[in-house]
Amino acid sequence: MLSSENVPSTASPVEAGRLPLITDLTREQLAQWCIDHGSSSYRADQIRRWIFTKRVNDFDEMHDISKKFRELLKENFRLFSTTIVKRQTAKDRTEKLLLELEDGHHVECVLMREPKRNTVCISTQVGCAMGCVFCASGLLGLTRNLSMGEILEQILRLDRVIDEDERISNIVVMGIGEPLANLSALIPALDTLNHKGGMGIGARKITVSTVGLPAKIRELADVNKSYILAVSLHAPNDVLRDQIVPTNNKIGIQKILDATDYYYVTTGRRVTFEYILLSGVNDSPAHARELADLLKHRNAHVNLIPANGVEETGYQCPTTADVDRFFMTLAKGGVNVTVRKRKGDDIDAACGQLRLNREKEKEMVQIQ
Repeated sequence: MLSSENVPSTASPVEAGRLPLITDLTREQLAQWCIDHGSSSYRADQIRRWIFTKRVNDFDEMHDISKKFRELLKENFRLFSTTIVKRQTAKDRTEKLLLELEDGHHVECVLMREPKRNTVCISTQVGCAMGCVFCASGLLGLTRNLSMGEILEQILRLDRVIDEDERISNIVVMGIGEPLANLSALIPALDTLNHKGGMGIGARKITVSTVGLPAKIRELADVNKSYILAVSLHAPNDVLRDQIVPTNNKIGIQKILDATDYYYVTTGRRVTFEYILLSGVNDSPAHARELADLLKHRNAHVNLIPANGVEETGYQCPTTADVDRFFMTLAKGGVNVTVRKRKGDDIDAACGQLRLNREKEKEMVQIQ
């Protein structure tokens, strides 16, 4: 387990003989490739429309591109690199995909349906080095970062299994891994999602969650795209946070708050602080009052998350009465607060439940 902000940037391995993933190219890189191969930069926009808005599964489906150029694309790129190993649907219509990467590792991604929006939760790493004690994602530690294309492919896979009249409207980067530890791949992926030539999802509909890496928060702020920043705080003081979020012992809450203040000043976007409620650990009225004192003078929002069950951790969800009391204490203390709606917990798709592939999952029947 790593306990500092300096997480290694281990890139996705490319096997010998494997063609590059076309979604690992930015729009500018793809445009240059098209020019280098006798076409115009506009060809890149055509290709990206087929991939990101028309839901094609093969280069041959790109009908307004000449057969000769389609053959050139097939000779040089792959459109997908993952395999859907398992697709689950919860009672509330939340869907989860278990994807096998080309190197045999696995990640999970989730689609959450609401009456007026469809939100996708995506992963950025294989495993996680942060070691948050309540979370399943980091139980086996960090294996590697995902590439830009592997991040985008989770959305493309979900976009192709939903109904034809459904559209993805929101993105939350809250799956497996610490997003800000993989900014070099995440930022161009978000640019593609945000760009009209990509999926055209507004920056204000994209949320990036982090355990709280101050230098990386500032780096994201300097991109100045108005993405929503969500910081997994989970405790009102360093003593308690060191126990729940081990990386805190080399950082500290004050440095995180200083970085979030910088984010707010730079982007004008209010920061969300996520707070998972663990019964008997961080859910007392005293904790709520301390949290209110910490945040009440900031333009911040607190998202309370009653703990979801993870067999290996042993932490329990507070009672409804305890959650209500914590909520009211924050509200009375001048803090803007909501309680996160639980989605997909019956298929282990709720907050903190996403994990790496387990041995028993290797026996699943692959679906095409």
